[in-house]
Amino acid sequence: MSTVTTRTRAAEPGGAPAIPARITPLGTIRNGLQLAWRSVLKIKANPEEVLGLILQPVMFVTLFVFVFGQAMMGDWQAYRDFLMPGIIAQSVIFATLGTGFSLSQDVEKGIFDRFRSLPIARSAPLTGAILGDLARYTITVVMVLLVGMLIGFRPEGGVVGVVVAAGLVLLFAFALCWMSAFVGMIVRTPMAVQAFGMILMFPLTFSSSAFVAPADMPSWLQAVAANNPVTHVVDAMRALMLGTGDATGPVLWTVAWSAIFTAVFFPLAVWAYRRRT
Repeated sequence: MSTVTTRTRAAEPGGAPAIPARITPLGTIRNGLQLAWRSVLKIKANPEEVLGLILQPVMFVTLFVFVFGQAMMGDWQAYRDFLMPGIIAQSVIFATLGTGFSLSQDVEKGIFDRFRSLPIARSAPLTGAILGDLARYTITVVMVLLVGMLIGFRPEGGVVGVVVAAGLVLLFAFALCWMSAFVGMIVRTPMAVQAFGMILMFPLTFSSSAFVAPADMPSWLQAVAANNPVTHVVDAMRALMLGTGDATGPVLWTVAWSAIFTAVFFPLAVWAYRRRT
């Protein structure tokens, strides 16, 4: 019979890796970062994915600014400045659907069966996938900003305001990824994950202040928009990037919402992952 220490179980016959009896918090973090690097390398292996990350922001910015700008504010330049923080938030939030989609694909391909046999923390594949996806979201933020600047957007908040706003939306996206991961683990097919995710993300995004000021909405919708987490994210980004108003309240609300989403959906995602795999 193999001898079990407080940390590892002896290697299996044939050279199989030793399976830890207990993974330390530091080991869990290390495993998550290793699998995050795997997720980043998938971008290099799929250049068409990078092309999608580039073309989608170009499409969103140009369509919303030039098609709706004149009708919304009578001046597409003014709407461009109002819209840019909202477009960044919307692009990143929609991109979080890819987390659940990719996880569902990995389950179908049997990759998680391999992960389960490795001496790593059970939550590491989820954490690694989400941390790796943050690289994709960073590319999205940069591309939206570049397209906006090409059509004249100049953030008055300066470099610091832009960097803090980007960090804030990435923090919120990290929290939403756990919800996406939960959906990816409980819905049976990748296509169903995408469809179900759209049902969640569309109302969350379009009933916010991302595209229209809540004051211009019907009275019943104003209350929804005022308490929408995305509204707090977008308002914080506008205050930081445009240098208008006090960002303290929206920033605190964004951090609070991020903590709530993570606290609720992180354990649910890990539970669903263990149940499915």
